[in-house]
Amino acid sequence: MSGHSKWSNIKNQKETADKKRGKMFGKLSRAISIAAREGGNDPNANAKLRMEIDRARTLNMPKENIERAIARGSGTLEGGALEPFLLEAVGPAGSLLLIEGITDNKNRTVSEIKHLLEISGAKTAAEGGVGWAFRRVGFITIDPTKQDKKNDELELVLMDAGADDIEKDDTIEVVVQDPQKLDLVRRACEDRGVAVEDITLGWKPTQPITLSGADEHVFGKLVEALDNHDDIQQIWSNII
Repeated sequence: MSGHSKWSNIKNQKETADKKRGKMFGKLSRAISIAAREGGNDPNANAKLRMEIDRARTLNMPKENIERAIARGSGTLEGGALEPFLLEAVGPAGSLLLIEGITDNKNRTVSEIKHLLEISGAKTAAEGGVGWAFRRVGFITIDPTKQDKKNDELELVLMDAGADDIEKDDTIEVVVQDPQKLDLVRRACEDRGVAVEDITLGWKPTQPITLSGADEHVFGKLVEALDNHDDIQQIWSNII
C-alpha cells in the first residue's frame, strides 16, 4: 500500500509539473503570437519578437511550439484572434496592481479577473487610476550561481553593459530605464560573458510599500490566484 502511495505521489507531482509547464508554454505562445502580429514574423527586424523567442528558448519551449506561435501571429495558421490587455487594480492595504494578459475573449477574461479580485477584497480601477504609480522599464534576470564573474566584479560588468540599476535577491534583476534599450543591454551582457535567464518589459513601482501579517497573506493568495489564470501574462505590484 505504501508503495502504491509513493507512486501516486510521484505521479501527481509529475502531472502537476507537466500542467505548470503546459500553462507556461501557453502563455509564452500567446506573447510570441502578439509580437509577430504587431511587428512581423522576422525576429531580426522585430526586437519584441526576438525578445519573446529568447525568453521561450531560455525556458526550454520546444522549437515547433515557437514556430507555431509565430505562424499564428502572422496569420499563416488559423486560431482565435488574440488581444493584449492591461488591467489596473487596487488590492488590500494600499496595494496596487497592473495585470497584463492576452485573451481571445476580453469580456470573459475581465469578468473572471474581477471575480478573483473581489474574493480578496480587491477591485479594478479606472485607466490611469493605478498606472501613475509605476513606470515602464525593462528587466533582465541573471542567476549569479551560473556566472564566471562574482559579486562586485559581476556588478561592474552589468553596469558597463548598460544597467541603470541592479536589484539583488536569489536572482539579480538588471533594470533598464529605457525599454527601447532592453535588447541592446541584453546583447551587451551576453557579449561580456553573462548568462541571461530571462528578459521582459515590465512596470516598476515609483513608491513601493511593504505588507505584513494578514494583509501579506491575503495579497499573496490574490497574486497566486491571478497567476494561475491562463490569460494573465504578468502581474506587477507596488509591494516589495
